[in-house]
Amino acid sequence: MSLIRTLAVSAAVLAIAAPAAAKPPPGLHDQALEILTKGISYRTVAGAGQTVAYAEYIKGVLTAAGYKDGEITIEPMNGTAFLIARYPGKDPKKKPIVISGHMDVVEAKAADWTRDPFTPVVENGWIYGRGAVDNKFDVSMVVATLADLRKQGWTPGRDVVLALSGDEETMMATTAVLAERLKDAELVLNSDGGGGGFKDGKPLPYGVQGAEKTYADFHVTFTDPGGHSSRPTDTNPIYRLSRALNRLSDYQFPVMSNDITRAALGAEGKEVGGPVGAALRAFAANPKDEAAIATLSKVPDYNPILRTTCVATMLEGGHAANALPQKAQATVNCRIFPGVSSESVRQTLVEVMAEPTATVTRMDDGSIDSPASPLRADVMAAVKKAVHARYPGLAIVPWQESGASDSMHFRAKGVPSYGVSGLFMEQGQAYAHGLNEKAPVAAIDGSLDHWNSLIRDLAR
Repeated sequence: MSLIRTLAVSAAVLAIAAPAAAKPPPGLHDQALEILTKGISYRTVAGAGQTVAYAEYIKGVLTAAGYKDGEITIEPMNGTAFLIARYPGKDPKKKPIVISGHMDVVEAKAADWTRDPFTPVVENGWIYGRGAVDNKFDVSMVVATLADLRKQGWTPGRDVVLALSGDEETMMATTAVLAERLKDAELVLNSDGGGGGFKDGKPLPYGVQGAEKTYADFHVTFTDPGGHSSRPTDTNPIYRLSRALNRLSDYQFPVMSNDITRAALGAEGKEVGGPVGAALRAFAANPKDEAAIATLSKVPDYNPILRTTCVATMLEGGHAANALPQKAQATVNCRIFPGVSSESVRQTLVEVMAEPTATVTRMDDGSIDSPASPLRADVMAAVKKAVHARYPGLAIVPWQESGASDSMHFRAKGVPSYGVSGLFMEQGQAYAHGLNEKAPVAAIDGSLDHWNSLIRDLAR
């Protein structure tokens, strides 16, 4: 569910020509490609019932590499499943590091695609299929790396735990269980967040996702006794709802910032020219700069970084063409700035819409409030080393996600979580959640090196 960036950094982006880095061990590239293509063939959408089979396949890969049966747990849950694989370290007193990802994917209809979305195709340097990017690419690279490290006989200094959820794209119930089970972890490396990208072949700053906005859906409901349409009243719930939504449309939540957003916007401002680039730099230096705020608030890619946003996304009302409506309801989707409670946003909606008869309720959307993670020097140093092995000198910046990922549940448990995807991709070519999703074969080796470096450095 994490939102792929349209500008500088992205949860999934692609390797064009990269500087030479250390080559992965012979055969590992082919194994990683096999894990990815085999993974795509499992239709792990909600309700399909194939997540357990996919998890069993991953378990088989790890077991063949030397994992013991007792180190891998697969638990079915709510029609899906989650997987926990523990790689024992030298010191059991040290807190483990967790590598997270998700096995489920967004639904895809074969009739809409050029190729069947669940029949993986490797063609002209691309891997096609649902999940090729989100999130089976990085999951496959992590699994291949952990398997290879185990085969080599490498022993981490602390336990390394692979935690794969099964419903990240929907309710995240499996993630909540994982976060509870693993709340003693030192930190989480989330394979479904952060990352690097290219614009016209030029690498853009690599973003370490250290925070994300809270996803929250609200129902705004008006009711009325109704009556015959030939006798209109001034309590028509459709009109009352319309007035309320007009007020919401005119409202902007206050501007906010934190260390992560200021650092990210400042770095991006160096890459973006013109008035927008100047505004980005000015805001990073002074988040109260009114001129900068005014400029950035008009840019859809930056306005959500500055504040909480709420927007009406669905409408329902009336029951017959010749009757006054008895009910009118809107769904309002909010993306809430870290540190702001969803309940306070609900109260703001009530105040802004200024219709005393409205009922505003939080829907069961699977999301919870979570704080930003601290910018840990060890994490930033490890990421810098891994990324600079491919792209020397590339800027490494913290990033706040406007979408949602499994990290929220770990952060809510007090475990810092960082999105550190290893996949680099040219903007606009991944098509995650969309038609003809694809990932580049050329990105495999760099991603394997990326995860090998991170795991070795942070599992000491």
